[in-house]
Amino acid sequence: MSDKKTNEMEKGSMKKTNQKSSNEKAVKHHEEAKLPESKNEQKSKEEIKEKIDDKANEADKKSEDKIEDKKKEKPKIIKREEASAVGRNLHASLKHGMAIGHFIKRKSIDEAMHLLSEVSALRLAIPFKGEIPHRHGMMSGRYPVASIKQYMGVLKGLKGNAIAHGLDLDKTRITFASISWAARPNRRGGRKGKRANVIIKARELGDKDNG
Repeated sequence: MSDKKTNEMEKGSMKKTNQKSSNEKAVKHHEEAKLPESKNEQKSKEEIKEKIDDKANEADKKSEDKIEDKKKEKPKIIKREEASAVGRNLHASLKHGMAIGHFIKRKSIDEAMHLLSEVSALRLAIPFKGEIPHRHGMMSGRYPVASIKQYMGVLKGLKGNAIAHGLDLDKTRITFASISWAARPNRRGGRKGKRANVIIKARELGDKDNG
């Protein structure tokens, strides 16, 4: 009886060991089956990332190319025949403004600005009509420095507009200069202050017109 029990015990232990080994083999087989799947998933994820990166790089290159093309493209300047500038409510005398306007007509913008700067430096006088003291080289003249400061601002705006309109500054001449009263503020004693509106126009002239 003891021999039978020992044999049965040995057979039971053998069965348990065989079941354990079979279970271990099944687990290993299952894990080995999972490994290639995980590797394939990693490869697919890497491929997707590479595709996304490639698309992002292509988009960046396209945007850079567009920016470079925009930089290379020069803005088209629509050339006009005439440029003008307006100064409103300027602190200038009407009489002085009329004399300055007559003085700068038929001159280029740069020449007019240079002559007015000479007048403001008291090296050149502007001809005036009426009973005015005589100046060197002319019958009568004055140095309207305050009004010249107002005109210089309008002339700078005229020069900028002429460049924006595509006019040739060497051939451009001032063809129109007008001054008129603006709304004049009241002062003490019932007097009114000096306020004026100035309009200056310039046009590109041909060689015959300049001559």
